[in-house]
Amino acid sequence: MKLTVFGATGGIGQEIVHQALASGHAVTAVVRDPGRLSVGGAGLEVFRADLTDPEAVRAAVTGRDAVLSGLGARSRKDAGVATRLTRTVLGAMEAEGVRRLLVVSAGPVGPDPESAGLLDRTARGLISALLKDVYADLREMEAELARSTTDWTSVRPPRLQNKPVTGSYRTTVGGFPAKGRFIARADVAHAMLAMIDDPGTVKQGVGVAY
Repeated sequence: MKLTVFGATGGIGQEIVHQALASGHAVTAVVRDPGRLSVGGAGLEVFRADLTDPEAVRAAVTGRDAVLSGLGARSRKDAGVATRLTRTVLGAMEAEGVRRLLVVSAGPVGPDPESAGLLDRTARGLISALLKDVYADLREMEAELARSTTDWTSVRPPRLQNKPVTGSYRTTVGGFPAKGRFIARADVAHAMLAMIDDPGTVKQGVGVAY
């Protein structure tokens, strides 16, 4: 497949690029600073762009089978960036008639698992309060997705770890795996690539965790 990856220099974004290339996909990595992209190989195109203007990134998405985004705030001071940048991506995709989009959100944005215990509910509540601006940004980002014409999927992980890909994790469409507290960035990338052709995840939030 022909894939475009936004946020390609981030932890999840670089994993998406690496794993997609290893699987034989053609990948366009959209970056502001090519020097920060540590992934390389056959099938990779590096597309340098400022993501403040949809017109500037239309060429990066035209003719692609799917777009994957690891864009998002790295800290509370960056709150708002996920919505702004995703709006740019949506504008470019809609202009070019590209439909499939997968983005990274966060577990607390979705509903609690029905079987969540007091410890898990308390932990999610504390994290949500601490990072309320970041999660408000992600909720607005998901609202933008819902208003769009794309076939979107919002992938919602819990606390992220820098560990190797395992390919062994749980996913819950429209919810979140019970007692799911961690997942590696590499496995989030693996899940996103696996969902590209999964019609059951279209226009859905999907919780993913160990």
